[in-house]
Amino acid sequence: MNVQELPLVLFTVIGQMCVGAFVTLGVIQLVLSLRHNTKAVDRLTEPVVYAIGPALIVGLIVSIFHMNDVTHTFYVFLHWQSSWLSREIIFGVAFAIFGFLFAIMQWFRLGATRLRQVIAGITAILGLCLVWSMSQIYYSVVTIPAWHTAFVPFQFFCTMIILGALAVACALMITTLVRERNRRGMVTDGGPEATAPDEGPAGAGGTGKTGGSGGGGVAVAVKTPVTTRARLDAQIRGRVKDINAPTTEAEWAETTRIAKWIALVTAVVGVLVLISYPLHTAELSAGNAMAVNSAQAFSGPLFILRLTLLALAAIVLALFIYRSAEQAVRERPAMLASLITTAFVLAFAGEILGRFFHYASMFRIGI
Repeated sequence: MNVQELPLVLFTVIGQMCVGAFVTLGVIQLVLSLRHNTKAVDRLTEPVVYAIGPALIVGLIVSIFHMNDVTHTFYVFLHWQSSWLSREIIFGVAFAIFGFLFAIMQWFRLGATRLRQVIAGITAILGLCLVWSMSQIYYSVVTIPAWHTAFVPFQFFCTMIILGALAVACALMITTLVRERNRRGMVTDGGPEATAPDEGPAGAGGTGKTGGSGGGGVAVAVKTPVTTRARLDAQIRGRVKDINAPTTEAEWAETTRIAKWIALVTAVVGVLVLISYPLHTAELSAGNAMAVNSAQAFSGPLFILRLTLLALAAIVLALFIYRSAEQAVRERPAMLASLITTAFVLAFAGEILGRFFHYASMFRIGI
């Protein structure tokens, strides 16, 4: 493996994962909106939205270090009409900006629900364009047989689906674990009706009392000015409290249903990827000398490890996830969460290895 390609490996894999997670969330929201109201749908999907942005930003930052001089980064925008690299960067930045805008609008409930849905739709389209641009950077190089093939866009979109879907499932389960811990804490503290000692009926503003002379004074409400920062802090605390409120049985039922569908999708896509490798290498082996060299790159112990990780994460563990999701109960989500997290970690490691082999197959015809 050539570690010099690590920045590009991380950027492409993380970027595809983020797009896949956002698209997966969009599909989940569309399906859930058919039988639940907006508030119920947001309770399930919102926590995942806020994890996508930071991951993509990390990927974009890492990709910059592939250049010998990071100041050259801005030049890639200049040739968008002819360069797939320029388009990739433009779509990547646009996806990050619109994703951030959607997250802010969703957090503070800015604009109408329909407007936020439009922003989400634009973000998803930009993300798909980003993945397509990534694949075309390599497909368009006709002098590299291993890249000038339909396998490249196929592989990139499969990475998007597998990692994006598993990332969403993982985030849903982590959210459930946090909410279950909060639920147990509420029970320990005396139930949801228990209130903090200093919380009065006057609400967030609070009231003060001043006694008159001789102890017979009249209570006088003292209004404390509420600054913009105080209102913002109160809103953020309220949103965090809403997001972390205990999972209901209905929400748990939808979470396990989502986990089952994600298990099925990742298993099917994983099988397709495993089938595509021998087809790809057979195609290369029937070509010229450089194509044959490219085919030989997909071999060895590390390549077997890549296939093993893919099979374990997308197929074997997916089947266990499907069965566990049918039997799991809200009060004991740890087993299902562990299976999904393990599948995600193995799949991520497998896709990182797979992308290294993508770059290792770069045998060029001619100079």
